[in-house]
Amino acid sequence: MTTAPTTAGPFTNVTATGTSTATGSGSGSAYSGPGPASDRGSASAPGSAYGFGPASGPGSGSGSGSGFDAVAGLSWEELVTSALLGTDRRPPAPRGGPAPADAPAALLDAAALHAVRQRAGLRPAVPRARPAPAAPDPRPALPEAARLRLAHLLADRAAPSAGGRGRGAAPDLTELIPQWLATANRMGYRAPASLLPPLLDAARARTDLRPQALAFAGPRGLWLAGLNPDWRFALRGAAGGTLRPDVTDPDAVARLWEEGLFAERIALLDAVRAQDPPAGTALLATTWAAERAEDRLMFLDSLRSGLGNADEPFLEQALSDRSRNVRATAAELLSALPASALAGRMAARALSCVHLDRTGVSPGIAVEAPHECDAGMQRDGVAAVPPAGRGERSWWLGQLVEAAPLGVWEERFGGRAAEEIVALPVADEWAGELHAAWCRAAVRQRNPHWSRALLGHPSAPPASGPGTASIAERSKLLSVLEEGERASWVAGFIAAHGLSEAFQLLGVCTVPWAGPLGRAVVDALDIARDGGSYPWSFSGVMGLAERCLDPAEADRLEVLTAAQDEQEGASPGAGGYWSEAFQRLVSTLRLRATMEAELLAA
Repeated sequence: MTTAPTTAGPFTNVTATGTSTATGSGSGSAYSGPGPASDRGSASAPGSAYGFGPASGPGSGSGSGSGFDAVAGLSWEELVTSALLGTDRRPPAPRGGPAPADAPAALLDAAALHAVRQRAGLRPAVPRARPAPAAPDPRPALPEAARLRLAHLLADRAAPSAGGRGRGAAPDLTELIPQWLATANRMGYRAPASLLPPLLDAARARTDLRPQALAFAGPRGLWLAGLNPDWRFALRGAAGGTLRPDVTDPDAVARLWEEGLFAERIALLDAVRAQDPPAGTALLATTWAAERAEDRLMFLDSLRSGLGNADEPFLEQALSDRSRNVRATAAELLSALPASALAGRMAARALSCVHLDRTGVSPGIAVEAPHECDAGMQRDGVAAVPPAGRGERSWWLGQLVEAAPLGVWEERFGGRAAEEIVALPVADEWAGELHAAWCRAAVRQRNPHWSRALLGHPSAPPASGPGTASIAERSKLLSVLEEGERASWVAGFIAAHGLSEAFQLLGVCTVPWAGPLGRAVVDALDIARDGGSYPWSFSGVMGLAERCLDPAEADRLEVLTAAQDEQEGASPGAGGYWSEAFQRLVSTLRLRATMEAELLAA
C-alpha cells in the first residue's frame, strides 16, 4: 500500500509509510518509500535520494566511503543554502572537509533525514546541570488588580494589528505600557514571575521599553535572559535591569567588578559612585587598561553622574586613550568642569577668537575663527575634520566656544549679564555659529542662567529675537531648567505660536504636564478644531497628550467630545475626527487614573 506524499520542509516526496515508485528519473531524483534499499533502488534513477536515510542502490551515495555520512551532520540551514546555490557552487561538506563526489544525492538524503526527525519531534538535549536559582527579589508583589492590568497590556501588545484601521475612541494600550512600568518602578514593585516572558518579549521588540522593563524584571529577568538567547539584550544592556548591589563589602565589590556581567559592573560602578564618586573612579582605574574600547566608552559615560573635580586626573589620562570616541568623551566631561585644566586651555583659545568690538556706533562682538587645528587642540577633543557642508574654521570655533566655561564671557564683555551678551550684535554673520556653541555649552555645563538668556521670551518671534531660533536647541536648553519653569515657558510658547512647532518642546516636559501647560495644549487643540484646521496634522500632539496630560483633566475635557457640524472650507470629515480624538483622549486619561489607583491599592 502506498500513502500520499506529505510535506517535510521544502521536500514533498517523503511518505509516512509504505512503498512508492520514483517521482522522477536521473541523478538526484527523490523517492518516498521506507522499505529496503533493494526495493527502492532503480537502474533508471542513479544517485537518487530516499525518504528515510541513505539509499544503497547504484550511485545512491550510501555505503562505505560515501558522502552521506559527512553530509548528515550538517544543519538544515546549511543544507538549504547548498541546495539554493547549487552543489557545484556550495558543496555540502563539513567545514574543512572535502566535498563528496555524489554531492546532490548525499544532500537530498540528508535533507530527507532532517525532515523525518523534524516530524518525529526534537532530539533529546544533552543532559546538563540545573541552573542555579535566581537571586532573591525582596520587592513587594503587585496588587492583584495591577497584575491583571499588566497581563492585559502585554496581551494587547502581542495581539494582531487591525489591518491599518483606526482604533476609534478606544485607548491605545500599547502606548500606556511605558507609563505603567514607570509608575510600578517608582512604587518599588517586583514583576510577577508568570509575566516575565511576555515582559521580556515586549522589551525585545521595543528598545524604548528596555530600561523600565529591565528595572521592573529585576534579578529574575536577568536570570531568565541568561537561559534564553532571544533575551540576551538584557545581559548587555543598561544597568536598569539589576538591583543596586551592596557596596559595603569590599571583597564582594572587587569580586563582582572582576567577574560580573557588563550590566552588573555598570550597576556596581553607579552604586559605588552614588556613595563615594572618587571610590568609583578608583575602581574603574583598576581594570581600565584591560577593558575593550566600547566598554571603556560606556564606563566613561557613566561618570556623568556625580562628576566632580576629583575625576579630573583620571579624565586627563583618558585624553590619551587609543580610542577616538573615548578621547572625545573624556574631553567633553572635562569641559563640564569649569575649574579643570582643559576648560582653562579651551577658554584661552576661545577668548583669542571672540572679543568686544567698540569700533561701531554701539558695541558688538567681533569674531576671528582659528586658522588651524594644532595637535594640542586635537588632544583636548577638537575634531579636525568637519562634517560635510561645514567650513573648517567655523567648525573649530564652535568646538572651542562650547568647551569654554561660560563664566569667562561675562568677564570678557565687561561684566555684562548673559542676557546682555546674547543681545549684542555679532559681526560678519557669526551670530548663528556663536549662539549655537553657547547653547551647547549651557547644556553641557547645566547652566540655567545662560539657558534662559539663549531661550529668550517664549512669546518673542523666534527668528527676530536674541538667542537661538532652533527648536532642537531650545528643547535641550529647556532640559536644564527646573520642571515648573520648563512647563511655564512651553505653555507661553504654545499660547503665542500654537502647536505647529511645539511638539519637540513638549517632549522634554515632565509627565504629567503641569496645569498651565496642559491647559495651553488643550486650548490650542480646541482653537485648531474651531478654525477648521486639517485634523490629522495634530495626531502626534493628541497622542502625546493622551500619555502626558494630568488624568484629573478628563472631566473638564468632556465637553470637547461632542461632534460639531462641518464648517465651510474645513477638511472633509474633520468634525468627526476631532470628536473621536477627544473621546479617545478622555477615555485614555480615565484609564490612566484607574491604572494608578490599582497600583496604589496595596
